[in-house]
Amino acid sequence: MSDATTVDPYGLLTEPATLKIQRLLPGPLERIWVYLTESDMRRKWLASGFMEMKVGAPFELVWRNNELTDPPGQRPEGFGEEHRMQSRITELNPPHKISFTWQNSGDVTFELEPKDDKVLLTVTHRRLPDRRTMLMVGPGWHMHLDVLAARVSGAEIGPFWDGWLRLQKEYEKRLAT
Repeated sequence: MSDATTVDPYGLLTEPATLKIQRLLPGPLERIWVYLTESDMRRKWLASGFMEMKVGAPFELVWRNNELTDPPGQRPEGFGEEHRMQSRITELNPPHKISFTWQNSGDVTFELEPKDDKVLLTVTHRRLPDRRTMLMVGPGWHMHLDVLAARVSGAEIGPFWDGWLRLQKEYEKRLAT
C-alpha cells in the first residue's frame, strides 16, 4: 500500500498460512469498532454473537449470510442457512485491536488505524490449515468486508452469494500454490 487512500481490496498471503486483507472505511474509529464488536452491528456484515470484552472470554458467532443483502443470491451447495462457530477472545486493545480463535482454522485479528477522517481496517487470518480453507476464507473475508464498507458508507451492494462465487474464482488464481 503506497498511501492512505489506496488499499488493494484483495487479500494476500503474507506468509504461507496467513491471509491479510484491508479496507479504508469512513470514520470515526469508534464507529467501526462498534461494527466489529457489537452483535447487532456485526450481524449486518458478518455474524451476530455477544462478546464479553475481556481476554479469554468465549463467544459464539452465528452467520446468516442470506440476510446480508437483498437479494442474497444463490447460496452454493454445502452452505446452510445458518452457521455457528465457538470462539474465544485472545487479545484486546479497544478500540484498536481484537483477536480471537477461529474454530479449526487458526485465529483472526482486526486492527483499526485512523487515517485522517477514515479508518484503515486490517484483518489478518493466521494459521490457515490448507488451500481449501484459504479458498473459503479469502473470498469470504473479501465479500464480508465489501458488505461492511457498503453499510458504513450507505452504498448499495450486490447479492452476497453471487459476489462470493465470483471472488472464489478470482482467489483461486490469486492464491496460487
